[in-house]
Amino acid sequence: MSDYLVRPARAADVQGIYALLEPLVERRILLGKDIAVLYGAVQEFVVAEADGRLIGCGALHVMWEDLGEVRTLLVEEGWKHHGVGRAIVERLETHAVDLGLSRLFCLTFEVPFFERRGFAQIGEQVVDPDVYTQLLRSGDEGVAEFLDLAHVKPNTLGNTRMLKHLV
Repeated sequence: MSDYLVRPARAADVQGIYALLEPLVERRILLGKDIAVLYGAVQEFVVAEADGRLIGCGALHVMWEDLGEVRTLLVEEGWKHHGVGRAIVERLETHAVDLGLSRLFCLTFEVPFFERRGFAQIGEQVVDPDVYTQLLRSGDEGVAEFLDLAHVKPNTLGNTRMLKHLV
């Protein structure tokens, strides 16, 4: 295996992100995203690149003044267990701290991976009632998953809700 680089995504990377995402969508591991949505969120993404091709990606979505979500974290099968996922999460955490966030949420099947990164499983109420009411107004499906709303339950079946407090 060669070295890899984790860097901010560019618009030219969106087709590659989509190509990485699609097999996992087909296997119902990750939720699908329209290509237009990916272009609209490209500034949230970092990508891992080796020999000029994408081998992984992840996104940081700001949900509230102190809260962000790690989204669309994936690593190409042949690159798993080589530190790529860890490097992507570390880059997203650094960006979260730079943005002034103090907590990161994720919804995942990969519980041990996120536990090793300091995330812990959470219950239902992780924001105060006023913030909850404000977040209910969001049309973002990830926010609905964070709030554990009934209409997204089929999407989240088997996933674990996790939270990390940043330093």
